[in-house]
Amino acid sequence: MAVLAIFSPIIAPYPPKDTKPRDRLLPPSSSHLFGTDKYGRDILSRVIFGARISLSIGFLVAITVLVFGTFLGLISGFFSAADPIIMRVMDALMAIPSLILALALVAVWGAGFRNVVIALGITYTPRLARIARASTLRIKEEGFIEAANASGAGIYRLLFIHILPNIISPILVHITITFAFALLTEAALSFLGVGVPPQVPSWGSIIAAGRDYIVRAPWMIVFPGLAIVLTVLSVNMIGDAIRDLVDPKLRRLGG
Repeated sequence: MAVLAIFSPIIAPYPPKDTKPRDRLLPPSSSHLFGTDKYGRDILSRVIFGARISLSIGFLVAITVLVFGTFLGLISGFFSAADPIIMRVMDALMAIPSLILALALVAVWGAGFRNVVIALGITYTPRLARIARASTLRIKEEGFIEAANASGAGIYRLLFIHILPNIISPILVHITITFAFALLTEAALSFLGVGVPPQVPSWGSIIAAGRDYIVRAPWMIVFPGLAIVLTVLSVNMIGDAIRDLVDPKLRRLGG
């Protein structure tokens, strides 16, 4: 999927916005492997170009959550004075279902690539912040942290040199899950018409365009849906592999 997203202009057989009214709603064939939509656009090309949009949103959301969630978790877990304030805000955001919160934020700010990334970043940051906080609370009580503090290590060194490397394992695993959830939520937002603009090929918008033709032209929904399923499955497998790699206990069991 990443290769398709990067090299989509080379791999796609047709331009994703190229309309051919004569070829509308054609079933899968040798000339159109995934069929065509109601405007005669090639579904395969749109799915390939949709990978670029959907994966870009998932990646940017994961990076946003990684930076802000880890930072808030570190600050909350290390500074007891800041903990109640940060965690109550995180709890308030987590009390709202993810899709509802993202839908409300995008509805206020307007549809668009950037607004979707920001809304999903806000939606999924609290979960990582709580994981980072719990890990920080555990690590800061270890003896080597007390020794570093006694030797005169500053706040920056304690947080980013001693604590952060020791809590990165659960954070990396959770980020892969965040990537998958961001992908699904973006597809849902685009399906509802509040994600990326309809003319931009994303997997959610392709499915939304085919919902009125689910009986007459099911390929309009089946193929982008399969792309979402395969990508989420792949990301979850990557998360499992990262967990096995960074967890010493699992490495010993595997050996």
